[in-house]
Amino acid sequence: MDALILSRLQFAITTVYHFLFVPVTLGLSIFVALLETWYVNSGSYEERIKLKKLVKFFGTIFLINFAMGVVTGIVQEFHFGMNWSEYARFMGDIFGAPLALEALTAFFIESTFIGVWIFGWDKLSEKCHCLCIWLVAFGSNLSAFWILVANSFMQHPVGYEIQDGRAVMTSLFDLITNRYVLGEYSHAFFAGMTTAGILVIVTCAWKISTDEVSREMFVRTLRRAVLYSFVGVMGVMGSGHMHAQYLATGNPMKLASFEALWETEDPAPFAVVADINQAAGRNDSEITIPYLFTFMVHNSFSGEVKGINDLQREAVEMYGPGNYIPDVRGMFWSFRIMVGTGMLLLGIVLIMGLLSFFFSETIQKPNCLRCGLKFLPIILPLPFIANSVGWYIMEAGRQPWIVVGLQKTAQAVSPNLSSGEVWLTLIGFTGIYLLLAVVAVFTAVSFIKRTKITEELE
Repeated sequence: MDALILSRLQFAITTVYHFLFVPVTLGLSIFVALLETWYVNSGSYEERIKLKKLVKFFGTIFLINFAMGVVTGIVQEFHFGMNWSEYARFMGDIFGAPLALEALTAFFIESTFIGVWIFGWDKLSEKCHCLCIWLVAFGSNLSAFWILVANSFMQHPVGYEIQDGRAVMTSLFDLITNRYVLGEYSHAFFAGMTTAGILVIVTCAWKISTDEVSREMFVRTLRRAVLYSFVGVMGVMGSGHMHAQYLATGNPMKLASFEALWETEDPAPFAVVADINQAAGRNDSEITIPYLFTFMVHNSFSGEVKGINDLQREAVEMYGPGNYIPDVRGMFWSFRIMVGTGMLLLGIVLIMGLLSFFFSETIQKPNCLRCGLKFLPIILPLPFIANSVGWYIMEAGRQPWIVVGLQKTAQAVSPNLSSGEVWLTLIGFTGIYLLLAVVAVFTAVSFIKRTKITEELE
């Protein structure tokens, strides 16, 4: 493989690995802040002791995840200078601004106040200490906002002009108010809530099944996690639908690709499954639901949706000869995995809500139902799978562009980079990341198993 393909593979592996931790940070920081608010406003002495331990319990899980996110995120910055120097040269004036703002605002806030929160339990008032974790949650989510501002420009460039062969920012306000940002950020925000919520649900279910001493507190926490997850899942679905409708004008090639719609149709059907023949520009066979794709895009059973072949012809007229079609098969099935996983998570949240609100006494007694909760951790990979394929859809859907309409991915790679150099770092990063994953999971699981939520003082 040449340096371009290897660099793309390396960036994909390190980014997806980093993105395993980002949604947990976004969502769990808010959930821990909500738990501490519950603690600060609680009544009896015995309950306050339990709630404080509960906050520290989920706070420790958050800190393990946060550390992994920071370590894996640092590597991302080196990619731009080492593997993608032509991209850095072309886009540095624009891409650098939100990254600098992320460091100067978001990262400084979260890194400062997370330290105060860790070491300030016995040094700050309860309300001041609670404010610290809310500031950490704000900083974490502000960090994601700035990153997605930069990414949204790559998807839909605004507020720029080309000077001396480089993209130069003309309006920071246009960059921030890019319509693409709203869809990307809202989807990522609610995905974080969902991922963290499912993590908490799984943890509570396992503790209810195995930890008799802590059982009552985890049943109460489970109810709150169910409500939190439900808001997240519904938010993900709503924001995803809103963003997909925007793509009809913002990036119609991406929209048509994840539905494998080759020809412009009015009304357009929704393909449930399809045998995609990208070389021939058609689906050899498919099972479709008439009118549904048009309804999803236009909220009406009539309305045109542009097809891939027509969009390819338009791109050739605008940008010159070339193949402007992304990996349709990958987009098509990734979208279905994401949506299917989301529906499955919604079902799990509803079932756990039923158990925690209406059968809370039953699941605390020795029976098959409580025993079954021990196996709920097998569903934990689901939100991470959905997040990963969702990120793939967002990034792969703009190919062959790294910045849509301005720079192709093949033009962005460093000119002096060799395949051997990329292979070396690719193997090194992958090995180190696997080792870190084993350590992080072992640390988190060991902590969860040994920690009890009791009325005893620490």
